[in-house]
Amino acid sequence: MPGPLIVNNSVVIPDTELVWRFSRSSGPGGQGVNTTDSRVELSFDVSATTALPPALKARAIDRLGAATITIAASEYRSQLRNREAAEHRLAQKLREAIAPPPKRRRSTKPSRGSVERRIAAKKHRSDVKRLRRDP
Repeated sequence: MPGPLIVNNSVVIPDTELVWRFSRSSGPGGQGVNTTDSRVELSFDVSATTALPPALKARAIDRLGAATITIAASEYRSQLRNREAAEHRLAQKLREAIAPPPKRRRSTKPSRGSVERRIAAKKHRSDVKRLRRDP
């Protein structure tokens, strides 16, 4: 799986900035689980990367709360599938971290028609309850 990690159209992380670690995985796998290093840990240092412009780097560090992201994947029996899963999760996490903030909502006052409809509905409901009472 060597090669750059494509986060989005404008951000591509070179493979030299990704740190991979492999270890034995727990879980299913039979006898092979004791001999193969199928668990994957993918680490990426956001503060030291050259792939992100300074503004996106600051936004990512602020949102992630840490300068280094570590993703562990051990849900599959093969190392290759776990590597793909770790890359996918890292790319997703970075996409969310560098996404622009949502537009702020501009508060508006209710229209005159909506206010009148609300008050008319309240009056109607109060009349219904008033007419149920004993005189």
